[in-house]
Amino acid sequence: MLILLLGTLLVGVAVLAGSFSPRQPQTVTMDVGFSGIRFSLVLFAVFWVQELVGREVERRTVLYALAYPVSRGAYLLGRFLGVLGLLVVAAVALGGLLWLSVIFSAGEYTQGFPVQTGWPYWLTIAGLWADAAVVAAFTLWIASLSTVQMLPVALGALFAVAGKSLGAVLDYLERGADGDQELIGRYGSLLETIQYLLPDLSRLDWRTWPMYGVPVSDAAVFYGLLMGAGYVLLLLAMAVITFGRREFF
Repeated sequence: MLILLLGTLLVGVAVLAGSFSPRQPQTVTMDVGFSGIRFSLVLFAVFWVQELVGREVERRTVLYALAYPVSRGAYLLGRFLGVLGLLVVAAVALGGLLWLSVIFSAGEYTQGFPVQTGWPYWLTIAGLWADAAVVAAFTLWIASLSTVQMLPVALGALFAVAGKSLGAVLDYLERGADGDQELIGRYGSLLETIQYLLPDLSRLDWRTWPMYGVPVSDAAVFYGLLMGAGYVLLLLAMAVITFGRREFF
């Protein structure tokens, strides 16, 4: 409940930010609102996985669920699908609230470059949901093996920050790092290795389309969703294998 209130508060902050913009209030509101929704959905993902899996393991109440004729893999996948369903509800609720905020933030003022509140807007919300789904899958894997209460939350948050920052860092190095060759030589090869292990979650952020009318290509959307789905399936497989071998006694 507190996280939902935080998400609503962040959307409210987006409205206030837009009101201070004399030229493009809707664009500013949408930009800050998307960032708030992205942050909120990640919080939802890590805390819901912790509550539905990590806390049950910690309290040993998971043993009551596993006493039924259901495999451990089915138990874990059921919890994950439950988290995805909750994330859908949260994304639609916060997305609808932001949508209303953007519509009414302009007042009588007409921007020179109007925002798009139709299909591109909701595609961006779907991308933010897919972003949170990847973080939820990673957190679930950590929860399946962790014996420390808050470790899934902490590592899930770090995974989200790293995944969102990877694209910007790689782009900075590809542009020459402002001529800092020492930086490229020191960290270039390391980051090239990391990009094969860590998903670039920035590929699921398509806000430039509804904000500035710059369409995202079908290939970019497809690749982003394919990347997200691939990591989710891989992390789920790792979680099921780990959870299936775990001893609770």
